Amino acid sequence: MIVLRDVVLRRGSKVVLDGASATLNPGEKVGLVGRNGAGKSSLFALLQGHLHEDSGHAERPRHWRVAQVAQEMPETAQSATDFVIGGDTRLSEAQAEVRAAEASGDGERMAHAYTALHDAGAHDATARAQALLLGLGFQMHELQRPVNSFSGGWRMRLQLARALMCPSDLLMLDEPTNHLDLDALVWLEGWLKRYEGTLLVISHDREFLDAVTQVTLHLEGGRLSRYSGNYSRFEAMRAEQISQQQAAYARQQERMARLQRFIDRFKAKATKARQAQSRIKALERMEKIAPVLAEAEFHFQFDEPGQCPNPMLSLRDACFGYRRPDGQPWPIVRGVTRSVLAGQRLGILGANGQGKSTVVKTVAGALPLLDGALTAGKGLRIGYFAQQELDVLRPDDTPLAHMIRLARDTEAAGLLDGQSTREQDLRNFLGRFQFSGDAVLQPVGTMSGGEKARLVLCMIVWQRPNLLLLDEPTNHLDLATREALAVALNEFEGTVMLVSHDRALLRAVCDEFWLVAEGGIRPFDGDLDDYQRYLLEVAKQKREALDAAASAAANHRDGQREDAAHAANGPRLTPAEQRRQQAQRRQQLNEQLKPHKQRRDALERQLLALQTEQAELHARLQQPLPPAELAEAGRRLKQVDEAIAQTEEQWLDVAEQIERIEQAAQA
Repeated sequence: MIVLRDVVLRRGSKVVLDGASATLNPGEKVGLVGRNGAGKSSLFALLQGHLHEDSGHAERPRHWRVAQVAQEMPETAQSATDFVIGGDTRLSEAQAEVRAAEASGDGERMAHAYTALHDAGAHDATARAQALLLGLGFQMHELQRPVNSFSGGWRMRLQLARALMCPSDLLMLDEPTNHLDLDALVWLEGWLKRYEGTLLVISHDREFLDAVTQVTLHLEGGRLSRYSGNYSRFEAMRAEQISQQQAAYARQQERMARLQRFIDRFKAKATKARQAQSRIKALERMEKIAPVLAEAEFHFQFDEPGQCPNPMLSLRDACFGYRRPDGQPWPIVRGVTRSVLAGQRLGILGANGQGKSTVVKTVAGALPLLDGALTAGKGLRIGYFAQQELDVLRPDDTPLAHMIRLARDTEAAGLLDGQSTREQDLRNFLGRFQFSGDAVLQPVGTMSGGEKARLVLCMIVWQRPNLLLLDEPTNHLDLATREALAVALNEFEGTVMLVSHDRALLRAVCDEFWLVAEGGIRPFDGDLDDYQRYLLEVAKQKREALDAAASAAANHRDGQREDAAHAANGPRLTPAEQRRQQAQRRQQLNEQLKPHKQRRDALERQLLALQTEQAELHARLQQPLPPAELAEAGRRLKQVDEAIAQTEEQWLDVAEQIERIEQAAQA
């Protein structure tokens, strides 16, 4: 298990952890939550061994294998599949041992090395890696593409796939959903639910945390608090705690005031002096219950947009895409004829690469239409939040410089609508978005992702738009700021077009959805639950297509072998005779494998029961028990551990027998 006991951790002059304590048990799926800057990533670095505690005690089992997503952008000409396979450290070690054994010429060492290579899963490593890539949204034709030919977001998906490929006892994921669309997010949730090790994840996606975690670790003020349950359960328990603490504080303040009144009234009277003195001591001894101050939550609102044209904009036979370096069009979404009406709240769904961001950029004017017409309503004012904040921000400029330039451009275009362009008023406006003092003069390039996102929101609000185009606005926002954004969007009286993988935000804001898929845009009739079912059905169809292709390839190989055999031994059989012989061979193989597979399934059920009992015994041993019960639980745990080891050996024997039979049938 992972144990933190009174840990103090400093980063420079800042105390990140101050007497933090927590225990995480094997197999638990834990969400680490807290405000941006609270120290969550520093805690990750401590558990990974990159940082060391200044005092206290932090430990995790030394034999645990830890998997994490590397943050550096990979630069390699390896294929995507080979890059992900490289994440399997156990396989890499086994391959290195095989090479060393072959070089040594030691037969016994080579035998052990080949056995270890087989145990490491060399026979299905490519299939496992490609299953991860397909689940994370890569296409079949991209599996062999060089890593350095992918964009930054897709390379981070490759790093995630590489981490998932690594056999691990502890998986640590820091904001794994930032570069994923809903398709890949749904797949990742399913994968993590099946993960058997200990999971520790940082995320600001409420629905992701609810789906994946069963324990919540809250980091606040340098202290860790453990809550049983997912994020929604944590919120409910936290609210109850705050309510109780506030009530206790109020009661104590009332009692302290009563004591103080007695002291003030009677301390000068000789007859009451002793009683007053005792109350002074009681007041001094009284434990101070700290008042519960609400965190400095971020709140903002959009100004009333004024008159909204209807329709806001119209598209006719619109073609969205890019121009190649030679000037030739590269269309992505074609033939779109639709209108965006005043007051609509549209969520734009679709897999990465289908063209969601391209459509939003084109509507915002950042890209030209390739063909067709886009007609804007009279008085249309667009507020655009780009997926990559630096698309609209200059890294060397300060927040104040951005606001001054925005004010001048707006004034020059004759679009001022009551906004003040005075520098002090612009400073005050920035203060509403938590940019005050020296922060207004900080270069944007040195800011965190959350600070950049707040600056973009500030600039949008100042422009008083009546159409909001938001492309993944929550990527760098913490949960509290996401809630503030959802509230502000719900109060906004204009039109919203939203691209986001944050399902909580989509549910809160959007009334209807457009689906960008297969080169077009169409309304999606249903809610997000319907969309998730649609994604699962599409994924099922893809798997069936892959299985059919694999089956066709296998049949083709069978036909080639039969052609070769008949060329040597006699005339070729008719197709009907070939199918009959193939069916007979498959039936014989199934008959031969049936008892072994039944034995394997029975062993798997036995293992599951033993592992469940093992987890229950581990949990029981963490509780204060009488010595007799503690000893009995320890003895039973030893028996269960031995039974698990024996059952695993039997399972391996059966699995090897099944594999030998299958290989013999393919020969």
